[in-house]
Amino acid sequence: MDHEHPHQQNNTNVMNDRDAANEAASLMMQIVLSHISSSSGKPKEQTASITNITETKSFKKNMFGGVIGNILEWYDFAVFGFFAPVIGTQFFPSDDPMYSLLSAFSVFAAAFFARPLGGIIFGRIGDTFGRKKALQISVMTMALPTFLMGMLPTYSQVGVLAPFLLIILRMVQGLSVGGEFIGSMAFVAETAPSERQGYFSSWTFASCYVGIMLGSLSAVWLDSMLGPLEIMRWGWRIPFPAGIVIGLASIWMRKELTETQIFEEMKAAKAEKAKEGARKGRGTVVKSPLAEAVAQAPWRILHASTLVVLVGGGFYLLFVWWPTLLSRFIHPHIHHTMTLNTISMVLLIILIPFMGMLSDSFGRRSMLMLGSAGMIVLSWPLFMLAEQGNFYLALLAQLCFTVVMSIFLGPIPATLVEMFPVHIRYSAIGLAYNLSLCIFGGTAPLFATWLVYHFQSVSAPAIYLTFLSTISFWAANNLPEKGYHPIQRPSSLTCNPSEVL
Repeated sequence: MDHEHPHQQNNTNVMNDRDAANEAASLMMQIVLSHISSSSGKPKEQTASITNITETKSFKKNMFGGVIGNILEWYDFAVFGFFAPVIGTQFFPSDDPMYSLLSAFSVFAAAFFARPLGGIIFGRIGDTFGRKKALQISVMTMALPTFLMGMLPTYSQVGVLAPFLLIILRMVQGLSVGGEFIGSMAFVAETAPSERQGYFSSWTFASCYVGIMLGSLSAVWLDSMLGPLEIMRWGWRIPFPAGIVIGLASIWMRKELTETQIFEEMKAAKAEKAKEGARKGRGTVVKSPLAEAVAQAPWRILHASTLVVLVGGGFYLLFVWWPTLLSRFIHPHIHHTMTLNTISMVLLIILIPFMGMLSDSFGRRSMLMLGSAGMIVLSWPLFMLAEQGNFYLALLAQLCFTVVMSIFLGPIPATLVEMFPVHIRYSAIGLAYNLSLCIFGGTAPLFATWLVYHFQSVSAPAIYLTFLSTISFWAANNLPEKGYHPIQRPSSLTCNPSEVL
């Protein structure tokens, strides 16, 4: 009987996790279908011109294509984080479980070290050849390494070659993500109506978190279907081969995108200027977008980097590393941590577009200051609340973190796009955002694990989170209320936003 009780308890935990995952998936599907339904309704004005109807359809297609790649790509990227404890034992075996976990999170961080290079490469493509081209290539760059990651031999099979190959594939993923999100952000903001850029741009963040939530759901589903032993043996591989399917689907969805009118006008203006220079014997004026960005706006790039430190550090602490905190470090251990994480992600996805919409009315700066200030005040108390080892108190703590983070995350995409002019926008944001995510985002789970281990306190990462929030608060406070380069929608694009929503 003593041996049966833990098994029965585990079955109960698995059933609860599976039921909660199904409910979360059902809720997410209702949200998506509701949005699609409202977006595809008939125009209110039956007398709308054929031009307006065509532009409205094109707008919907571009908006969907601009964000859908984020969902698929971030599923690929985040699934590694959720299976990090298992991957650590397979590729970094050790008598000390902490060493294996730290090693796995080190590989997780390695992908972020490649992100700045990805931002530079795709920034040049996006600012030179167009946002559409960069988005198409970035998705293809993610698919292959994700597929191969699921096929890798483990340390027990090929020795040190296994972790070496894992790191290489993970860094290729980092290159892709470094260009994908920035391109999506620029593409959507330049396509959206100027008075609603906060709302539409916020969907780029929300779509990333849909992908991460799907990764969380896959972990819950596999745990419920296979159990810990089978996941350890072979089940952890299942989510990765889906990368090929994901890549093909994304390529198909994005082949019909149309380039943003703002970029096309800029490209035409550059071409005309280049012809004028050639006629006068001066050659072309087109230079490296990255070099121009660093030369023209070095302090603006630094400003943007400091603004988003909370985006990387905060999110990866509270939504990727948080389940590890609850299940490994808090005593008594909290069960159903992936379910708890999925509930919080659903709430975050719902709130981010709402906060982006509020930033259209109340300003980006005010919302960013409110969100970062809230994190400064609440980080330590909420960590202490979760430390009690109670599922419901831990859920309350993470839901509070979710609300505060959504206030900060909602306005960020539009804010970053409005910080730079169109001709260097992709490259400048790519450099600023990815440098910050490299330093503070990818290292957050690793550093948080080290803090807990070194100080023997599960609340120690709260100090780090407060530090990051203070940096972002300072950066938000120094933003102009209207943005440096607010985007004006070209007059040639006349579709009515009410026809889209």
